[in-house]
Amino acid sequence: MTDLLHLPLWAVIPVSLLLVIGGSIILIGALGLLRLPSFYQRIHGPAITVTLGAGCLLVSSMIYFSALQSRFVFHEIIISIFLLLTAPVVAMLIMRAAVYRDLRAGKKDAGATAGGIYHFPDEDKT
Repeated sequence: MTDLLHLPLWAVIPVSLLLVIGGSIILIGALGLLRLPSFYQRIHGPAITVTLGAGCLLVSSMIYFSALQSRFVFHEIIISIFLLLTAPVVAMLIMRAAVYRDLRAGKKDAGATAGGIYHFPDEDKT
C-alpha cells in the first residue's frame, strides 16, 4: 500500500484510465458472449475484445511497474505479442471447426454468416 503513495501523478492517471477502459471492454465482450443468440455471433464478442481489453490492462501494468521500479518492464510486451498472435487465430479455428461440424451434421444454414463460402457437395453438382 505504501508503494501506491510514491507513484507519480503522471503514471497514476494513464494507469487508472487504461484499467477502466480495459475492464469496460472486457465486460462488454462478456455481455456479448451471454446475450448474442447463435454460436457464430457469440464468438465475435470475446475474440475481438480479449485482444483490445487485455492490451489496455497490459499497457497499464507496464506503466505502473515501470514507474514504480524506475526501470523499463518488458514482460508485458511479450505477453501482448503472444495474445495478438494467438487470439485471432484461435477464434478463426474455432469458427471454422463449428462450420465443418454443422456441415457434417447436415445443417443447411451452416456458414451462412461466412458469405456462402462453405457449400454442401450436392449443391455444387447442380
